[in-house]
Amino acid sequence: MSPVRRCSRTACGRPAVATLTYVYADSTAVLGPLATYAEPHCYDLCAEHSERLTAPRGWEVVRLSDPSAPTRPSGDDLEALANAVREAARPQDRGTDGRGGGPHAAGPVEVARRGHLRVLRSPDS
Repeated sequence: MSPVRRCSRTACGRPAVATLTYVYADSTAVLGPLATYAEPHCYDLCAEHSERLTAPRGWEVVRLSDPSAPTRPSGDDLEALANAVREAARPQDRGTDGRGGGPHAAGPVEVARRGHLRVLRSPDS
């Protein structure tokens, strides 16, 4: 027997990626990630058949997402990425002496650096 589970649909030999279960009491078809092991009352479906799944009239289809599957970035994610790139590309104003003594000297001033560590002095001292 092959270690890869196959789609339960007749004449389909593609590998299964999702498991379909029916909850008859609630008239619901639940399609979720591939179950850990095959059970007789569940149906394993390939990607094509799981995407095209429809339920009988009056039934509801519940599609559970796989938390380990990669997700597409949302609009908010892409906007945050674009803002971060814009911020990184913005030129830094450091003044003429290179230590931050210019017009933006209200924050801490870098005194020394060793590797990725920085020694900062507060603007008060």
